[in-house]
Amino acid sequence: MAEVHLARKQDLPPQGGYQPIPYKRVPAKTFFSGYTMFAGYLGMTAGALYLYYLNYKEIKKHEIEMRSSKMAIYPMLLAERDRAYLKQLRKNRDAEAELMKDVPGWEVGTFYGERVYKLLPPDTLVEPIFHEYYAHSEPKEWFRRACLKLRS
Repeated sequence: MAEVHLARKQDLPPQGGYQPIPYKRVPAKTFFSGYTMFAGYLGMTAGALYLYYLNYKEIKKHEIEMRSSKMAIYPMLLAERDRAYLKQLRKNRDAEAELMKDVPGWEVGTFYGERVYKLLPPDTLVEPIFHEYYAHSEPKEWFRRACLKLRS
């Protein structure tokens, strides 16, 4: 086998050497002075406040109207909520009476004729827990309430 010798050329600096490395601080170019920046800030803030004031009057009128309408309708909404609550309790009581009509000695609202809450007066409303309240309703109603997402 014949040996082939290749001439190698070393990488050297250019003639006269490399340029000096710049290490001195190069300040950034200034487009505006400090006074100009401050004046621009104040001008933009004043313009933004003026535009906000123009829009705020309309927004404030709308908010006052909405708040007044909510305050006017709130008692009716509470009454309807209470009415629906009592209707569901009556429905639960009627369903219990229908379900247990064949059981001897069963009284609606008691456990075989014995009151569950002995220290409360007889006509006191004991609010049922969540699952008891929806026991005799449609499953979709229970699911809708159990997975309630509060919206704004």
